[in-house]
Amino acid sequence: MFRLLKFTFKLVFRLRLLLLAFGVGMSTAFALHLREQYRSWGLLGGGKARSLAGDDLVSKADVVETRAVEIEATREQVWPWLVQLGYGRGGWYGYGALDRPWSPSGGAVAHSADTILEEFQELAVGDLVPIHDDGGFAVRHLDPGEALVLYLDDAMAREQLTESMADAPDEVADALEDMDMPPYTVSWAFILEDAPGGRTKLIERLRVRIDALSGGQRRAMPLLGMAAFTLMRSQMLGIKRRAEAARED
Repeated sequence: MFRLLKFTFKLVFRLRLLLLAFGVGMSTAFALHLREQYRSWGLLGGGKARSLAGDDLVSKADVVETRAVEIEATREQVWPWLVQLGYGRGGWYGYGALDRPWSPSGGAVAHSADTILEEFQELAVGDLVPIHDDGGFAVRHLDPGEALVLYLDDAMAREQLTESMADAPDEVADALEDMDMPPYTVSWAFILEDAPGGRTKLIERLRVRIDALSGGQRRAMPLLGMAAFTLMRSQMLGIKRRAEAARED
């Protein structure tokens, strides 16, 4: 019974996290009147047509969000904040709820790191950048000081979930096997480019493809784009604030 409760808690937590990400993105976007900003904030020159590292990982994406922000710091000063991304690492620098229930360096719960954490400065292709205790995005491209590209698909997510629930009761394992998870692929690129005056342009591109959707679900994809924008905007401003504050110290 304990194992069943443990499995249920983890599954519910993950579902709530996904719903929270979407819900926070949508409600915050409208509550803060970000609708106009969605049409213009941080848009990258060249838009979707401009090729970036990691684009080849998700072809024919249903959602493509590309945003940029200039940071008063060099690429070398911004890069460490990207390297330590992740749940149980430096956090995600955006909405604090995405970092729960863990906090870096003994800080407040639901609060990303405000300092460079040396213990999380080693990252390589193939490593996992967690979004929860038992799984997350895989590093597919890493060019120090220039580009970090993360990737996740339904097969990876199912494998991670299966491994995390290896000791679950048989009936739970059977239910997991029968779980209907639509095929999807996600790439998340973080690109650093030099900007005038010793500044850095941070570019984020999120590409999402979800197969086997109904017509109504596909028509709702722009809402997912709005939610993604809201979360990305919060994260990019969080990285900007931290990198600039660290440069001033």
